[in-house]
Amino acid sequence: MLKLIIYSPEKTVFEGEVSLCEVPGKKGRFVILQDHDSIISTLQPGNIRYVVDGEEILQPVTSGYVEVHNNVISACVHL
Repeated sequence: MLKLIIYSPEKTVFEGEVSLCEVPGKKGRFVILQDHDSIISTLQPGNIRYVVDGEEILQPVTSGYVEVHNNVISACVHL
């Protein structure tokens, strides 16, 4: 499992365990699965898509960045 933290300047939007996460990277969408290599990417407008207990959730974002390291995904976003 992966730990996903999505936060904005105003609040923590989501924090929990997910089975996958797909983000709108500046150079295109990409999926993050367990044991993904470390990466930092800026985000473009779109949806962060993640799966919790088999349920797909979409979180719209306008910009931000995402960092992946040791199965922890941290996304600092503007909503």
